[in-house]
Amino acid sequence: MSGRSGMRLLTVRHVTIYHYSEPVQLGEHRMMFRPRESHDLRLVKTSLEILPRPANLRWLHDVFDNSVAIATFGDMTSELRFDSTVTLEHLETPLPDYALEVGAQTHPLRYPDDEGPDLASALMRRYPEQEVDLWAAQFLTTSRSNRTMSLLNSMTLGIKEQFVYERRTQKGVQSPGETLRRNRGSCRDFALLMMEAVRSLGLAARFVSGYIFVPEMDRDATVGGGATHAWLQVYLPGAGWVDFDPTNSIVGNRNLIRVAVAWDPQQVLPLWGTFIGSASSSRGMKVEVSVTEEARESSPARGDRTGHD
Repeated sequence: MSGRSGMRLLTVRHVTIYHYSEPVQLGEHRMMFRPRESHDLRLVKTSLEILPRPANLRWLHDVFDNSVAIATFGDMTSELRFDSTVTLEHLETPLPDYALEVGAQTHPLRYPDDEGPDLASALMRRYPEQEVDLWAAQFLTTSRSNRTMSLLNSMTLGIKEQFVYERRTQKGVQSPGETLRRNRGSCRDFALLMMEAVRSLGLAARFVSGYIFVPEMDRDATVGGGATHAWLQVYLPGAGWVDFDPTNSIVGNRNLIRVAVAWDPQQVLPLWGTFIGSASSSRGMKVEVSVTEEARESSPARGDRTGHD
């Protein structure tokens, strides 16, 4: 049974500040802050403030149709600040009931011939580790069914139950094998593990970077708020790209705000750039993300505001 759809008005504020011990010359910086508009997400207003002001700021759509802002700078500076604010309408279905095509309802499934070439990159393993194959195979029996959604639901819940979540500020992503050996990881580590696991079972998957809204009532049960968040999508004929958040055992778009999609996490970094100067002059960065719900006729109801994942 499908749940009732709900519309929320949400505001996402994402601030990143780089500090330097001395003035440096800034190189090109690329940003992925703007959410992907769709039938379940509509942008109401956006703003992007960058200090020092860039000499040039341009926008483009990459090969995945993600919105990318590219800034170049002229003046030297000892501080660089990005402040993105987006207000959006988010339509979610708490208990989605996906109408999969008959051939996709059970595993193994076979993708239609006309979709195969387009899904080749989504099916290709980036980390062909045997331990990932063995870990994924357990869900073929524990799901108690060969139903595709039952299998994926079991894996999503399995990661939530089997692994310890840890917030990590370091750059990069653990390999799926490392996540299995450490038995812990961040949201991006769990997303990559499940993405490679479902690929080992012949399912097409892609990585998603974005934000998660944490309602006050869910603060104790939901992790990953107050930071950029990551999950994955699996392509299922009849339903299309379906969201799976193994960090919180979420199936569907509940509280998830998509910003960028790609075959690999390195292709959807929220912000990356360069500077010319001594490496020792970098004094690190500070990131703060807040996602709040706006009352349509009253003041905003506060959501989650913490550190960076």
